[in-house]
Amino acid sequence: MIDSSSWSSYQKLLTVLAALAVIFDGFDIQILGFAIPALTREWHVARSDFGPVLAVGLAAMALGSPLAGYWGDRSGRRTALIGCVAIFSLATIATAFVHGLAGLTVLRVATGMGTGGALPNASALTAEYAPLRRRPTAVKLTLVCVPLGGMLGGILAVRIMPAFGWRGLYAIGGTLPLLFTGVLLAALPESPRFLARRPARWPRLARLLSRMGHSIPAGAAFEDRAEGVSVERASLRTLFSPGLARDTIGLWIAFFFCLGSIYLVFGWLPAMLVARGLDMATASSALAVYNFGGVLGVPLWAVLMTILGSRRPLLSGALACAGSALALLVVPIQAQGGHVLLISCLGISGLLANAVQTSMYALATHVYPTSVRATGVAYSAAVGRAGGLLSSLLGASIIQAGGGTYWLTLALAMVCAFAGLAWVRSHYPAIGNVEVLGAAVQ
Repeated sequence: MIDSSSWSSYQKLLTVLAALAVIFDGFDIQILGFAIPALTREWHVARSDFGPVLAVGLAAMALGSPLAGYWGDRSGRRTALIGCVAIFSLATIATAFVHGLAGLTVLRVATGMGTGGALPNASALTAEYAPLRRRPTAVKLTLVCVPLGGMLGGILAVRIMPAFGWRGLYAIGGTLPLLFTGVLLAALPESPRFLARRPARWPRLARLLSRMGHSIPAGAAFEDRAEGVSVERASLRTLFSPGLARDTIGLWIAFFFCLGSIYLVFGWLPAMLVARGLDMATASSALAVYNFGGVLGVPLWAVLMTILGSRRPLLSGALACAGSALALLVVPIQAQGGHVLLISCLGISGLLANAVQTSMYALATHVYPTSVRATGVAYSAAVGRAGGLLSSLLGASIIQAGGGTYWLTLALAMVCAFAGLAWVRSHYPAIGNVEVLGAAVQ
């Protein structure tokens, strides 16, 4: 019923609600990167002291993703998403009151648990609200909000920090999503596919489908026939079952290296540019432009994936991103106007990197069936956070080795992501094959 129908206005509204949650998630993921230069001055600590803080936060995100995915598969994506948003909101507000690295580290763990768990449940929700043909677009339009949140964070940092300092940035960055949890509680329903698997919730499912524009007879029973794999429990072992093992391995490789490269930018780009002579405002703007490039790239890749399927856009995007990082090796930043060229190139790199990253989340929602979808996406994201953890630990050393090492590391990581994506077998089909698949499901 859902896969073969149109994408109603109500379904689009639900996608917007999930997307707004991801905006706040993207902002709070990157907020420490904006604050590090100010914190080093205020607390009189070395830049390298923040490597473990970033790493611990990403470790918490890696742990939070599968835990929240399991939570979402067992108790509902809606419940897990709202809970995760509340967790990272409260932790972000509390960070505004810390006075040392120990307190920052503890709250970074709590923030990471929340931000790591929100994304897989948001992507699972939007995938299950949307018809099959619109599923890649729905997921990608949700995930584009990760770089959008980072872009808005950069804009806010430039304006808030001179007036209110980094504490003001954290206070605002936590209060806004906390208020938004009230909106989610009032307006966001549970996934229809999740409800379909639980007969006690069929009356609620009937009401939801009616709001989506379907005519549901009284006392209707429901089943989901669109799944290619049937399992009773969500578990790690299921992800390595014969029908899923190859795709899981390929996705994990791609997530590890792609997110590792992106978090090397999120956590260390402003500090690296300041170390090379740029002022803090320009460095924050550079990270904002990197995210803005991602905002442009995600809808572009959504169109390409809808028309061409996912394999060609993902593989070409990963290679092009590696090439853009290599191009930054020869871009000067000290010459007159050189930083303008650098920031422009970062926008292109951000376009490609974020397009590939968000496409991988959309691909993961396609690879895994409803019963393990949140778990499958969550474990993929957790492996990606592990790549980010490694890049956070090594970030200060990479910066110390010079800008060339920094850009070369980004390029090599995207080449490895290309290899993982090439190994995945169950890519989205092209638009013509989607129509054939829809007819087969009917």
